[in-house]
Amino acid sequence: MQKDPVCGMQVDPATAAGSSDYNGKTYYFCSASCKQKFDRDPKQFAK
Repeated sequence: MQKDPVCGMQVDPATAAGSSDYNGKTYYFCSASCKQKFDRDPKQFAK
């Protein structure tokens, strides 16, 4: 399980609504809206 960096929900990478790569790491999302928020400003959410 991975943590959605936008909302904090636990996400199974196999069933995630989407993923984005940033700074060499893959982030997984519970919904398309969380992915869109991340993609607009990834440095705000990436830790």
